[in-house]
Amino acid sequence: MESRAKLLGHPVHQMLVVFPLGLLATAVIFDVIFLANGDPMMSSVAYWLIAAGLIGAVVAAPFGTRDWFAIPKGTRAKRIGAMHGGGNMIVAVLFLVSWWLRPEPPAGPAVSALVLSFAGAALAMVTAWLGGELVDRLGIGVDDNANVNAPSSLKRDPARRDAHYAGQR
Repeated sequence: MESRAKLLGHPVHQMLVVFPLGLLATAVIFDVIFLANGDPMMSSVAYWLIAAGLIGAVVAAPFGTRDWFAIPKGTRAKRIGAMHGGGNMIVAVLFLVSWWLRPEPPAGPAVSALVLSFAGAALAMVTAWLGGELVDRLGIGVDDNANVNAPSSLKRDPARRDAHYAGQR
């Protein structure tokens, strides 16, 4: 099924998710740099990157939610979409609490704030894979003839995979 929300012919959600993913991942990188060298500037950068990433998540989420509601009920795509969206809500909460626990820059973050942001980044890797599964494997958001029940891309059954793609040509 094609995305219901498009901009210049492309799905809006897929265009917007790069911002929260990139900003939040970069915040974790700056947290690691802070841990390595103790430079308070790195902590400040991470603080503001998390704030921007959370704003990006709030902007991207409604478009993904709209697309999810259009997926047929009882399909693998609907289940994967629910895990993707629910997981991303948890990612946002982890980063929000991490941001809230951080003192106003330039002070460094508490260990608990760092643990939450690292956990959020780890979970974001899983939810990003799920989003890729929705788009790349299942065709959600890009193809009205999407195979909403295609097997997981982790399955190693080439005959089944080839039959799936042959039917899409």
